[in-house]
Amino acid sequence: MLCPAVVPLYHSTFLNRMDRKSIIILVVCFVVLVLWYPLVVNKLYPPKPLPAGSTNVPVATVAANNLPSAVPALLQPAAAPATVPLGFASTNVPEELLVVTNDNAHYTFTSRGGGLQLIELLHYPETISRHREKQEGTNNVATLNTFTLAPTLALLDGDAVQGDGIFKLNRIENGVRAEKTLTNGLTIVKDFQLNPDYLVKAVVRLENRSGKALALPAQNWFVGTATPMGPRDNGLVVGALWYNGAKTEEVGASYFSSRGFACTPRIPPAEYRNGASNVVWVAVHNQFFTLAAMPQQPAQAVVVQKVDLPRPTGEEAATISATAPPPQGYQAALVYPAFTIEPGKSLERQVMLFAGPKEYQTLARVGDRLNNNLDLVMNFGWFGFVSKALLLSMNVLHHHLLLSYGWSIIAITVIIKVVFWPLTQASTRSMKRMQAFQPQMNAIKEKYKDDPVKMNKKTMEFMREHKVSPLGGCLPMFLQIPVFFGFYRMILSAIELRGAPFLWVSDLARPDTLFIIPGTNFPFNLLPLIMGATMLWQARLTPPSPGMDPTQAKIMRYMPLMFMVFLYNFSSGLTLYWTVQNLLTIVQTKLTKTVPETGPPAKGPVLTPAPKKTK
Repeated sequence: MLCPAVVPLYHSTFLNRMDRKSIIILVVCFVVLVLWYPLVVNKLYPPKPLPAGSTNVPVATVAANNLPSAVPALLQPAAAPATVPLGFASTNVPEELLVVTNDNAHYTFTSRGGGLQLIELLHYPETISRHREKQEGTNNVATLNTFTLAPTLALLDGDAVQGDGIFKLNRIENGVRAEKTLTNGLTIVKDFQLNPDYLVKAVVRLENRSGKALALPAQNWFVGTATPMGPRDNGLVVGALWYNGAKTEEVGASYFSSRGFACTPRIPPAEYRNGASNVVWVAVHNQFFTLAAMPQQPAQAVVVQKVDLPRPTGEEAATISATAPPPQGYQAALVYPAFTIEPGKSLERQVMLFAGPKEYQTLARVGDRLNNNLDLVMNFGWFGFVSKALLLSMNVLHHHLLLSYGWSIIAITVIIKVVFWPLTQASTRSMKRMQAFQPQMNAIKEKYKDDPVKMNKKTMEFMREHKVSPLGGCLPMFLQIPVFFGFYRMILSAIELRGAPFLWVSDLARPDTLFIIPGTNFPFNLLPLIMGATMLWQARLTPPSPGMDPTQAKIMRYMPLMFMVFLYNFSSGLTLYWTVQNLLTIVQTKLTKTVPETGPPAKGPVLTPAPKKTK
C-alpha cells in the first residue's frame, strides 16, 4: 500500500501517462484518416476494372450520333432490339447540326433525336487552373450535356413516337425547328427559341395526319446528363433534383450507392422513379451548373439513372489513380402517360429549358417569372434563409464596395462576430466563472457524495445563488450553428467564388493546393493547416468545463485536428471563414480574460476531515 504522500504523485504520473497515450492515439487516428483512401482503396483493394460493353469509351464515341450498344434501360426503346440504341443509331443518314448563339451561350441542335445536344456557356471557363498564368488565353468554356446518350427533349419510346429518330432541322426566328413524320402518320414538330437568362422555350406538337386514331404509349422526354466539374470533382454534389410544388428531392450518389447504413453492402437500384402528376421541374446539375426542364403542365413522373462516364484526360487527370472507378453521371427524363390522338387532331406541350450557372439571383428571377421556385436548385438545405442572406451580403460587398470575394468573406465574418459578440462574451465569462467556482462545487459533491439527489439540489442552489449555469457556455455556440451551416452551403454552391483569387489562393471554390507531395497523390493545402493551428490555439485559451477529467480535457484540446482532417479538401472559402472566425474568437477570449470579475467571492460549504476509524 502506498502512503498518502505518494498517492497524489502516483495519480499525477498515471494521468501524464494517459495523456501521452491519448496524444499518440489521436496522432495515429489522424494519420489513418489521411492515408485511408490512397492506401486502402487504391492500393490494397483497388476497384475492379469495368466489364466489356460499359460506357467507358473515348469521348468521341459518347455522343448522340454514335452511341455504344450498352444503353441504359431509360434510353432503350421498348420494341427495338438491344443492338439498335435509340432506334436511329443504325441509319446511314449523316447527322445535321445547327448552332444558334446569343450573348450567353452557343446552342447546338442535332438532327439525331431532334433536340438540344450541347450548350457552351460563353462567360465561364471550362476549368480553373491552380496556376493563374496558365489560365490566361484559354478558349475552352464550360459546357452542359457534354457526355449524354441523347439530346435534350428527345422522345424515347420505340417506333410509335421515335422511328429512326432522324429529324429535319430548319432555322426559325431566334431558334431552330426540328420536324419529322413517322410511317404511322404521326408528325412531331419541335420549336426551340432562345430567351434571356439562359432560357430556351420549347414547344412540342404531336400531330395525327393519318386517317385513323393513333394510340401512343407512355414516353420519356429526355432532359440531360449531370456530370462532374472535372477530374478532382468527387461527385458528391452531382445528381438530379426535382420539385413537386411543395419540396425538392435529390437523387445522386447516395441513392445509387452499393453501401448502405454503416457501410453495409446493398444492391443499388437500377433506376429512380417517382411522381404523381406533380413534377413541376427536374434538373440535372453539378456544383455550379444546371440543366433544368420546366413543363408548362406538371409531368406525370420523373426517372433517373446512373451512367459511367469516360475517364478524364489531360494534366489534372495524371494525378488520378488508373485503378480508380470511372466518374459517374446521372441522366433524367420526364415521363408522360399513354394517350390517343384522333385523326386531324394534335397535342401540344410547352417546356422551358434553363441551361446555365447556378447563380441565385438569375434562378430567383426565372423562378418568379415562371412561378416555380427554380432557385431551389441551389439546394441550400435547412438553413437556406441564412445562406441566401450571406450570399446577397457577399455580392453587395463585392459589387458596391469593390471588395474582392476573399475580403468580402472576411468582412462578413467580422460582421457576424460583432453581431454575436455579446453572446460569445457571455459564454466566455460564464465558463470563466464556472471555473472559479470549481473548488466550492467540488466541496458540495464531496460533502453529499452519498446522497446524489441532495448533491444535485445543493449544486443547483449554489449555481442559482451565484448566477452561473453550465448551459451559459454552450447556448451561444448552438445559436451560431445555423450561421456556420448556412455559410457552408452558400460557399459550396456560390458560382461567384469559382475562379475568385485571394492572396495565394487561385480559386476560393476549391482547396488551395500549392503542390502535390512528391511520390504521392496527396495535395499540400496550406489554409486548412493554418485553420487547424488557430483551432488548437483557441482550444488552449478556452477554460475546461467544470468537473471534466484532466485526461478528457487534454483530448478535447486536440479534437480540432479532426475538423482539420474533415475540411482539408473542402473549398478554401470555407476554411478562410473558419480561420478568420478562430482568430477573432482568440482576440475576444484574451480581451474577456483581462476584464476582472466583480462581485463578492463565492461562499461554499466547509469540509471537515472525516473521523479516523479505530480498530
